[in-house]
Parts: sequence; C-alpha cells; structure tokens
Amino acid sequence: MEQAQVSLTIPNGVDPTRLLGVNDVLLRILEEYFNALITVRGEQIEIRGDALEIQILTTLFTDMIRLLEEGKSVSPEELRQSIDLIRHGEMTPSILREDILLTYRGRAIRPKTSGQKRYVDAIKANTVTFAIGPAGTGKTYLAMAMAIAALKRKDTGRVILTRPVVEAGESLGYLPGTLNDKIDPYIRPLYDALFDMTDMEKGYQYIEQGTIEIAPLAFMRGRTLNDSFIILDEAQNTTPDQMKMFLTRLGFGSKMVITGDVTQLDLPKRVSGLKSVRRILEGIDDIAFIDLTGKDVVRHSLVQRIVAAYDQNDAQLEAQYGAKSGTGTGSGAQTNQPKQG
Repeated sequence: MEQAQVSLTIPNGVDPTRLLGVNDVLLRILEEYFNALITVRGEQIEIRGDALEIQILTTLFTDMIRLLEEGKSVSPEELRQSIDLIRHGEMTPSILREDILLTYRGRAIRPKTSGQKRYVDAIKANTVTFAIGPAGTGKTYLAMAMAIAALKRKDTGRVILTRPVVEAGESLGYLPGTLNDKIDPYIRPLYDALFDMTDMEKGYQYIEQGTIEIAPLAFMRGRTLNDSFIILDEAQNTTPDQMKMFLTRLGFGSKMVITGDVTQLDLPKRVSGLKSVRRILEGIDDIAFIDLTGKDVVRHSLVQRIVAAYDQNDAQLEAQYGAKSGTGTGSGAQTNQPKQG
C-alpha cells in the first residue's frame, strides 16, 4: 500500500472551526471513514496515509473550503453523502451542487446523491419516468421541484398531482363530509410538498386557477392530459388496470413521473401495477426506470439504517420461504409472504 503525505492551507477568511465542525464533528466523520492520520495545526492540515485515501480527503477538504468561501455551510449528513459519492467514483459533490432545480426563499433544491442525479437526468430526457425506491429518497420531492420549475419557466401549462386513495378503497361515499373532506387526508402529502416549494397563498392561487390540480387517481379516468407535468405518487398502490389507465392519459406535450415503493403495499390483494409495469414497458424508448436505494435516503441518518435493516430482513425471509418452497429467489413469486390458508 503506497503511503503519502500532503499539506493543505486553510485560506484567509475561512474559519477553521467551521471547516472542522462544531466540536470537530466533521473531522470525526472523516476519521471514521478513513484510516489516514489528519492533523490540524492553526491554518495547516496535514494528512498522512494511503495515497488513494489522501487523494479523496484532499478533494473533500477542497470542496468544503469552496463551500465555506461561498458563505455556505457543511452539515454532517452532506459530508457523509459526499464521501459516498467520491469513494464509489460516481461523481464529485460539486456536480450535484451545480444542478439546481428550483430556488425558493434562498434555498436551492437539487439532487443530493448519485441516484437522485440519475433520476433528475432521466426526467429531463424522457417523457415517462418511473422512480422506485424506499421512503426518504426524494422520489416525490424532486419530481415536484422539477414540475414547479417547469411551470415557472412556462415549459408546461399545468401540473397534475395524483395518488391512489387506497385506504378508502377509492369508494369515498361512506366517509363523512364533503368530497374534499373525504379525499383530503389521502392527498395531503402532495399539498405539503407543494407548499414546501411555493408560498401557501401562491400555491392556492395556482390551484384555484386550475394551473395546479391535486386529485385522486380515480378522477383521471376518461381524460387526456395535454401540455401537463403529471406526477403519480404512491404508485405501488395502483392495480395493474389503474396503472394502464393512468399511463394512457398521456397527451401531447406532457411529461409523466411515477413514484413508489414496492415494499410498502396497502392493496388488499397485494397485486401492484407498479410491480408488473416494468416487465411490460422496460426497453421502450422514452420510458425510463430508476431504482433508488438506501444510499439515496436524505432524511435523518437513522432512516438509512432502518431501510437497510428492513432490506436485510426481507432478503432473509425470501431466502427462507424460497428454500422451503423450492422456488429459489428468482421465481418472481412473492416468496417473502407466508402462504395463506
């Protein structure tokens, strides 16, 4: 293993305590991920160790210094994401920061992981994009940001946000209240995402004008959606027939984004249109499938570990029931579910 040493100088105007983090939290993260010896004396940073690790650490420190010179900050979560990007050789953090989708109240919304970057690029390049992955990977959030940005640029005439109302069986008559009262709890997350990217008054103005429409999936039947940016959220809870119905609503000048997590089904019979659509449509030009994983989770770091633990448990159950049934793991059957009597 080739050993090397490098010395970096913290520029004037950059506070070393901000570079290393409160109570040296950022320095501790770097020491956790790398075996190199990092010594900080005043404005000098000395790094000793494996040549490859030194190269990565130099890139990280240079990137952090550039951020601080621009008046920005570095959070522990962002640093961990940057380390993952560089160590896997996928891209540099600066590439992600250049891809700003939307700016609201001085806050830039952009992809934060390589998976999210592939997702955003797929939406830009394709008419129909499927994003499949666990909670916290930004599936709906990034699609919403791109939709609002397209609306502001006048690249699209309207934004349509929809999701299946599975909990009410899409038969809403027996619930109390008006129609809006019945469906509101199920589409409220779409309102939350919208109001995180535009002020509430402007958001409701868009809705009243019909520029932004938020509605249950059942309300899409029989329509042709032209000049629209359409987002189908929680698509794992569509039946195969509902998925076909939705996709065939596509009109001229429109773009569709379908998001979902196939591990979180609420359908009574657990037959998901999102599971079957890939087998049917994969390989067709202008349709993209993007798989996001636990590495793309950008919520609390504990969420990443929760997702990883569930993935491990699912794999163990699949192997266990697959071995008992003699089908193996490649049969395509739902081997992680006990057979019902």
